[in-house]
Amino acid sequence: MKAAVLYGPMDLRLESINKPALGRLDVLIEIKANGLCGSDIHFFKEGRLGPFEVTSPYVPGHEASGVIEAVGEEVEGFKIGDRVVIEPGIPCRLCEWCKSGRYNLCPQVRFLSAPPINGTLSEYVSVPFDFVYKFPDRLTYEEAALVEPLAVGLHAINRGGLRPGMSIAIFGAGPIGLMILQCARASGAGEIFIIDKIPMRLEMAERLGATKAINAAEKDAVEEVLELTHSRGVDVLFEASGNSKVENDCLRLAKRGGVIVLVGWPDQKLVPYKLEDILDKELDIRGINRYANAYQPALGLLEAGQINLRAMITHRYPFNQVCEAFGYVSEHPDQVIKAVVVN
Repeated sequence: MKAAVLYGPMDLRLESINKPALGRLDVLIEIKANGLCGSDIHFFKEGRLGPFEVTSPYVPGHEASGVIEAVGEEVEGFKIGDRVVIEPGIPCRLCEWCKSGRYNLCPQVRFLSAPPINGTLSEYVSVPFDFVYKFPDRLTYEEAALVEPLAVGLHAINRGGLRPGMSIAIFGAGPIGLMILQCARASGAGEIFIIDKIPMRLEMAERLGATKAINAAEKDAVEEVLELTHSRGVDVLFEASGNSKVENDCLRLAKRGGVIVLVGWPDQKLVPYKLEDILDKELDIRGINRYANAYQPALGLLEAGQINLRAMITHRYPFNQVCEAFGYVSEHPDQVIKAVVVN
């Protein structure tokens, strides 16, 4: 079968590799669409992201949908022809974190596309049946592939403890920031402020329901939000940009007793915090690690028509142009919201 194989920075090749084996508890999925994640682009450009590094050829991609071609002998609830999305983090199911429901924290988790584990940018993928989900007929394969980043947004909202009427601010209007925005709106958030420097992203944020989209390249975004909130700040703040320079802006913008959720991987390992702000305001700072138990709720929001994934897809590429897709997205980040590769 054909697959996109990443050998190192800026070295992606479309090659033939072995078709995956089908285990007794697996389903073999013919991949129909893949969303290109920011992490895929990081690995493509730099060969690493956080603790993960490309040290040998592997297949990227983890935002995927497809149709079941074969089922293992002990698979239940699925049949050939089912349209499904893949949850790419496969845990051990036995450790204390798995048993408590926080399986995203499993030390033995195998996350598709986290080097050296192959991902989904190929013609076929074999995965355990309990980590695939049928999706509504009203969704296209392209939209269904974006359930994965939607799950990140929903998990971030849950970690923030968002309740109806609460105000929020989001640093970063990339795909994850926009997913957080939509999940917040669907959860009944009050005022929703979003901050970025790329006009295209800010326009999309307004289209998707932001109360105010602020261009940080043109004004002091923190001061503007403070003015709009009468110096109180916001209840919950989401850092989704990965820019370590805004970490202390989060402290300024969070209201007393507020919550800060760190979503984006920081571009620096060590970030100095003004601890007196954290103590004086009694702030809660929470991280998120992908998601857990978020796919079914995310699909429920889509079934109810509360999330617009179609609007976020700005670029489409056939699978035989996957290398061109990576090249364009990496070179023109200010011109792309979400690119999808279609098999």
